[in-house]
Amino acid sequence: MSTDTREASGDVTRLERPLAAPASLFEGYRESLKSTRSLGPTVDLASGRGRNALPAAKTLGSVIAVDRNRSFLDELGQRSQSAGLHVARLQTDLETDFGLPLKTGSAGSILVFRYLHRPLAKAIESLLAPGGWLLYETFTLAQAERATGPSRPDFLLRPDELRLMFPGLEVIHYEETKPSDPSQPDHGDATAQLVARKPH
Repeated sequence: MSTDTREASGDVTRLERPLAAPASLFEGYRESLKSTRSLGPTVDLASGRGRNALPAAKTLGSVIAVDRNRSFLDELGQRSQSAGLHVARLQTDLETDFGLPLKTGSAGSILVFRYLHRPLAKAIESLLAPGGWLLYETFTLAQAERATGPSRPDFLLRPDELRLMFPGLEVIHYEETKPSDPSQPDHGDATAQLVARKPH
C-alpha cells in the first residue's frame, strides 16, 4: 500500500466517526447569534473535531476554529471542505502560547465549550467586537463526583465563578446544572452556562 493510499484510508476512517451533537446551549442561541455576523467571524476556542464549529459555519458564515490538536483540525478541514463551509483553522496551545493570536475586537461571537483556562478570560473579552456575544459552558466542581469528565480543580469552575469571569460583559443568561444522581452516566454533567454580550 502506498503512503498516499494509507493516508487516504486513514482520512476516510477518521471522517466515518460521527461527531457529537452540537452543544444544546449553542443550538438554543444559534438564531440570536446571526446578529453578530456583521461584526466579525465566530471564534470556536478549543474546537476539537468541530461539533460546534461546523454548524456555526452553516448558520453564521465565517468561523475560526482554534485548537492545539493538529489531527482534529485536519479532520475539521476535511469536513468543512466536503460540506462547502468556510472554517479557518488555527493551531495553537492556548495555555502556553500566551493568549489568543487574533486581533483585538475582531470576533463577532466566541464559543467555548468544555474547556477552562482562567488566564484567557481577559483575552476573550478583548477579542469580542462591541455588540459581540460569548457562549461559554464547562464543568463545575460537582463534576468531580462523577466517573466521567475532568476531576482536577484547575479544570472545574467554582460556584458562580463563570458569571464573574467576564466583568466587562453584560450577562444574558447564566445557569449551573447538577445531575440528580452523580453515579448514573446518563443523568447529565455538572456544568455552568454563560451567555453574555459586549456593550457597544
